[in-house]
Amino acid sequence: MSETTRGRNQDRARVAGGQDHEVRYEANKERVSKDDVKSAIKLVGNSRDKVEDELDRKG
Repeated sequence: MSETTRGRNQDRARVAGGQDHEVRYEANKERVSKDDVKSAIKLVGNSRDKVEDELDRKG
């Protein structure tokens, strides 16, 4: 098994909109509703940076 963290880092760079625990984590982190997070994912894609920027822009 590889000793690198490449896959893990790539996974952390994305928000899985279909996984409730990831949406809930991002909603709590940004202090918004889960629906706001899902809307941001639909609007800008699942890149964590883009989702957070969109949520900051709205808030």
